[in-house]
Amino acid sequence: MRIAEVEARLKTSFVGKPIVYYPQVSSTNEVAKQLAREGAAEGTVVLAETQTSGHGRLRRKWFSPKGGLWFSLILHPKLEPTRLPQLTFMTAAATAKTIKDMYGLKAGIKWPNDVLVNRRKVCGILTEGCMINGKVKFAVVGVGVNANINLEELPLTVRKRATSLKKELGKPVSREELLCRLLLRMENAYLTLQREGFSPILEEVKSLSVFLGERVKIASFGECFVGLAENLDGDGALIVRLENGTRRKVVVGDLEVLSLEP
Repeated sequence: MRIAEVEARLKTSFVGKPIVYYPQVSSTNEVAKQLAREGAAEGTVVLAETQTSGHGRLRRKWFSPKGGLWFSLILHPKLEPTRLPQLTFMTAAATAKTIKDMYGLKAGIKWPNDVLVNRRKVCGILTEGCMINGKVKFAVVGVGVNANINLEELPLTVRKRATSLKKELGKPVSREELLCRLLLRMENAYLTLQREGFSPILEEVKSLSVFLGERVKIASFGECFVGLAENLDGDGALIVRLENGTRRKVVVGDLEVLSLEP
């Protein structure tokens, strides 16, 4: 990653200013949280070529070989702790739109935190927060984009559901350009969220959804069930109509779109 090129081309007002770059870290989220505790400014980005202990939701391992775009953004959102997932939706929409606009690929969002291209995962997002006295002191949004990675480096179980921009386009992408465009889109989305609330972000998420209107399998709190993903409520919770006609609200869980399964 040519950091000087990124800094020269970046058109944001505060996101990515500064960028803290490492050839390798355990996890960009862990480094970003430590920097935030030490007083790092809002907008600070931690970027690494590889992660040795990258993780996603529920501490699942995220494989981060060379060629990907692995970074974390420090934010100071004016949000209640229960609304931190809005940052994940915001970032998913920004990422999907950036990929669509830059490369013409059919990118979509799979609830709650994945971006897919042609049915396969190209990006995952993890938002973590630090709370003091019931208020959010800071949040860290971790983003992992399979940009130019070689899928053969991933375990077979991961490879079956993953793709990369390089694979979809048949050529490598400029990670510098992708990072600049994505950070600008994230900054604009964050400012919209702070100024106008979650509603405009939610509408973008719905428009980019690959799950609404689809038959899905949900795993939540040790229970699994199948139904139709009908809608997202005002907080981003998933409304599922079960096969017996009743509806359930899912706040936390894993979703499989059954029509997308290999």
